[in-house]
Amino acid sequence: MSKYIDSIIAGFGGQGVMLIGNLLAYAGMNAGLNVTYIPVYGPEMRGGTANCTVVLSEEEIGSPIIRSPHSLIAMNRPSLDKFQPRLMDGGIQIINSSLIDKELVETERVKSYLVPANDIADKLGNSRMANMVALGAFIKASGIIDLTAVIESLPNVISAHYSHLIPKNAEALQAGANTVA
Repeated sequence: MSKYIDSIIAGFGGQGVMLIGNLLAYAGMNAGLNVTYIPVYGPEMRGGTANCTVVLSEEEIGSPIIRSPHSLIAMNRPSLDKFQPRLMDGGIQIINSSLIDKELVETERVKSYLVPANDIADKLGNSRMANMVALGAFIKASGIIDLTAVIESLPNVISAHYSHLIPKNAEALQAGANTVA
């Protein structure tokens, strides 16, 4: 069976949703997969909700449009409210349990991973890396690509000016992966 996964990544503007979507897309390309990445930019970017879709596949991708995704990374409650009902039966979701009440999370219909992404990022010394913690958990839970491919793709999305933060981002990715059994 060939590798395929489609995902919606959603959160508040400023949580780095587009960055980890872009990173996932680059990692997929660097791993030799076909990729689509669609960022959704709107007037609500800062403080409002933002999302992107990423499709990774060994086969050609027929459409980048996702109505019922296989997977979801929800960084805040509005994202959970909007996208969890659309998640396909048997799908997987990474829930930022630092900001989302676990009582709201479906556990019967889909496989849910509660990851305290903000808390883990705070312990690592930079709360802005909660997005990387969530992506690390997603990579481990989905198994679509190796975490090493994601870490090696960090220079593709982090500018040279912030390259000194790449090791810390790699640490956050690994910490997220470690939360998934």
